[in-house]
Amino acid sequence: MKMLELKQKLEVDLQKMLIEKRSKLFDLRINLNEGQIKSTSDIKKSRKDIARILTILKSKYGKK
Repeated sequence: MKMLELKQKLEVDLQKMLIEKRSKLFDLRINLNEGQIKSTSDIKKSRKDIARILTILKSKYGKK
């Protein structure tokens, strides 16, 4: 998701997205350890999305 799209969202929506992305990252890591996925690019994308959401939350609302 792009920064411009994230900046237009409300704090509540960003918090929900953050929870969803973190749970997705958790599932991806488990699947990687079990050998179910071969591509690690999804993990990288999830980590970057989480970082983007946290950046906007901190800059816009001053919270984690």
